[in-house]
Amino acid sequence: MDQAAPLPHLPAGPVASVDRAIAVMTAVSAGLPPTDGLACFNRMYLIVTETVRSEVTAPGFYEDPAFMSALDVAFFNLYLEAVTGFAAVPPTAARCWSELLAQRADPHIAPLQFALAGMNAHINHDLPIADVRTCQQRGTAPEQGSHAADFAKVNAVLGTLDQSIRQSFETGILLELDHRAAGLDDLVDNAGIAAARDVAWDNANALWRLRHDTRLSRDYTEGLGAAAALAGRTLLVPLL
Repeated sequence: MDQAAPLPHLPAGPVASVDRAIAVMTAVSAGLPPTDGLACFNRMYLIVTETVRSEVTAPGFYEDPAFMSALDVAFFNLYLEAVTGFAAVPPTAARCWSELLAQRADPHIAPLQFALAGMNAHINHDLPIADVRTCQQRGTAPEQGSHAADFAKVNAVLGTLDQSIRQSFETGILLELDHRAAGLDDLVDNAGIAAARDVAWDNANALWRLRHDTRLSRDYTEGLGAAAALAGRTLLVPLL
């Protein structure tokens, strides 16, 4: 396995806005080789976040744009925690993130595999946690108000992004590597972002109901991480 490139400078603490999250992701993309595993996921995540930001600022799209913006920020901060936690001593990143970050320099894994593995960790593990954190911070609950309806609107928007995401990898060395990975198109077609978010919403509701039981909440969260780690190992099987 090749030596991983040093990570770009990352904020020492959480960001406070979607604009700041986008600025950090832009810096990550600029500071890493395009084939780096983290860069591959970051590219996908940046496209998604920029799209969601445009909807948050569109008048009347969300019933509660302040909640959705806060959710986006909490969601990004979990990504930031994973990357910085992986480099900590001892490491604190969830197992599903460690699967990706430990192999991000492996030349035998196609760029789209890295992107999908990151999506798996971020949505299946991080998104339910982000939803619960946002509800706690804002004194609400997943089932209250327009949260479910607004969340579903995001799913509909992201369901249209599969082609844009695929096209972002269809340049230069990224395209060459992905075309060498037999069966990758089928893998992409079966890994819809919107479908994964539907499951994450159900897990967020379950985690919310466990929030007052520290042990059960921890066990449930660890279970999400373990399941995502297993899926990540499958997604990262070398194809090149």
